[in-house]
Formats: sequence, structure tokens, C-alpha cells
Amino acid sequence: MAFEFIKQKLAVQKSQSRYRQRFCVQKSNNNSLEQEAIIIVDGKTYINFSSNDYLGLNNHPKINQAMQEGVDKFGVCASSSSLVTGYHYAHQALEETICQWLNKPKCLLFSSGFTANVALFQTLGQTLNQGNCHFFLDKLSHASILDGAFSSKAKVKRFAHNNTQQLSQLLSQCDSDNKLIASEGVFSMDGDQAKLSELESIADKNNAWLYVDDAHSIGVIGKQGQGSTSILNSVSDKENSNIIMATFGKAIATSGAFLACDNSLHDYLINFARHYIYSTAISPALAWATIKSIELIQQEQWRRDKIIELSNLLTSLLDDAIQIVPSDSSIHAIIIGDEEKALFVSEQLKKQGIWLTAIRPPTVAIGTSRLRVTICANHKHNDIKHLAYCLNKALI
Repeated sequence: MAFEFIKQKLAVQKSQSRYRQRFCVQKSNNNSLEQEAIIIVDGKTYINFSSNDYLGLNNHPKINQAMQEGVDKFGVCASSSSLVTGYHYAHQALEETICQWLNKPKCLLFSSGFTANVALFQTLGQTLNQGNCHFFLDKLSHASILDGAFSSKAKVKRFAHNNTQQLSQLLSQCDSDNKLIASEGVFSMDGDQAKLSELESIADKNNAWLYVDDAHSIGVIGKQGQGSTSILNSVSDKENSNIIMATFGKAIATSGAFLACDNSLHDYLINFARHYIYSTAISPALAWATIKSIELIQQEQWRRDKIIELSNLLTSLLDDAIQIVPSDSSIHAIIIGDEEKALFVSEQLKKQGIWLTAIRPPTVAIGTSRLRVTICANHKHNDIKHLAYCLNKALI
């Protein structure tokens, strides 16, 4: 029978407690619930600790209003790729907003962070097809970075997570003029931060570019939520060689992604990045709503302060025997170990009204299955206390 391996592979997934399935989140008739960290699945209400809505901005009335204004002004659909007739004023305005926010010369919009990452690495690595392009990736870089890099014709090396000494050694053995170091700003499964200042220094010494996937820190870190790269103290020429990618679908609470870079790379991607050239532009109405979201992020520091406050509360209430990865972000990984136990604990928490997804291989390494807790600005103190009580009960 054709493609018989499909059933076989699924059977293996189930036997290893790695089988994945979707759950439909139902819309509540009570609009007030939408402003809280609550989801309803199969008619039951849960406190949601698996959301990437870090700042609690999803369904914010001002963002919703901007979305409606965008629909009225531009329509829902861009109706074409950006290089034909799909590049609307809303897209241009959003790009300019991001450039001013992050102090970057240029910006390009993409349909998703996955697409942006793959586009960047394939485009840089595909054109320089004589093996003259080298990528150096943190071991824990996102799957989209790995897919983009390894599907290109560049030479790819991976350094141990946050091991800048090993990175320096790898770079010292490379005589290419075209080197790029890639890392996440905040790592999606552990919640720890990259050593960006060290990475920038290493990139400078080795005449390399630095690429930062800031999907999980944009909006959350920085005085105005500019993300991880806000800690860098680059002079303007060096700063422009750094490339920033971040998504809109997490703390920014809309949809899509961007790449912020210098003028030359911007023009190069417009001319050679197939993912950009041959994709319909993101919804102009979404772009219009995203501008309003960024405005709120810049103005409302209390959201970032509350994440820190609630994160400290959680760690203070957890039993010392619980293994939690140190983090200054919204993400707090509680290491369980094997897949079956992680699933069991997740199900036990659901019975207590807590939605906390078990993260299993291949997303994380074998033996490190975990509960990935995300603390958001719309959580309440009692939510955190209830979570800590239930975790202590389930794990100790």
C-alpha cells in the first residue's frame, strides 16, 4: 500500500508518548474572559499557562478598533505580492514604525517568523553557492533557523548552547569573508537569554554578521519593549550589521513577522528572497492593527513589570525540589524528564483547571520533557498561587 510508513510512524509516536493532536479553543460569550488568561476547551474553563500572549494584549479594544479601521481603509487582503500591487500604505507605515522603534534603517514584513527565518538563510546561503557562506548556529536555535540554514548551500556549524568559547574556536578556523552567527534572543523552550553582548563582540572581531531571532523577547524586554537587542551598545555602523527577526503573533498580539536590517540586505532580500517575492503580502488591516499594538507596548511599561513580579512570585512559591530553568523572561521551563510523566502531570493539572502543555522530543532533547510555563501580564496573583500549589502537589 502506498505511503504505508505514515501509519507506522504515527504508531511509533503514540508508543513513545510523543503523539501530537490539536484542541479547539472555543470562543467565550463573556467578553471579559478574553481579557483574562483563560481558555475554554470542550466547554471547560482553564487558566492558560501555555499562551505566547506575553503582554496580555490579545483582543485589546484599541487593537481591535485599529484592525477594523484597517479593514475599512485597505480591506482584509493585500490581494497581491509586495512587488506587484500588494504593498499598501499600512505596510509602509508599519515598517517605518518598527525601524524607529528598533533604530534600524530598513524593515521587511513576512507572513510568519518561520517564513522570515527560512527566507533569510536560504537566500544568503543559496546565492553564494561556492561554499563561501558559513552559518554558525546556537545548538538550541529554532527549527526554522535550522531548516533555512541546512536547506541552503552554505556550510553550517552548530555551537553548544551559549558556548561563546566554542563559537570563537569555530570562527577562527573559518577563512570565509561571509560569516553569520545566529541565536535566539530568548530561547523558546528554556526561557534563558543569549549572551548577546559577547556574540556581538565575537562577530565584530571576526568580521561576521549577527542574526537574532527575537520572537520571544520583543515587547517583553527593553524600556520600550524593543527586545533583547536593546541591551547592545553598538555604534551605528556595527549595529546596522546586526539583523533582527521578530514575530507579531506573540507579545505583539497580531500576526506576521519582520526582518530589520541594513539598506543593502533589505534590497537584496527584495530581489532574491523567494519567500518574499512570491507570497501575498500580509493583511494591510493586520499591519494597521500592529502599529497600534506597538504603540501600546511602548507606552505601557506596567505590563513588563507585572511579568517580572508574577515570575518572581511563582519561583518563590515552588518547592525547592522542582527543577526550573533560571529565566528573566516570560518563559519558565519545569523539567520533568520522560515523555509519559510529563503528559501525566499535564493531565493532572487540567483536572485542577490549569492548561499547561507538555513539551516533548523532538522539540526538546530526549530526557528533558517539560512543562513550559508562560507568565503573562493578564495573569492574576491568585492564578500564580493556584499554579504553584498544583505543581507542588503533582511533582513532590
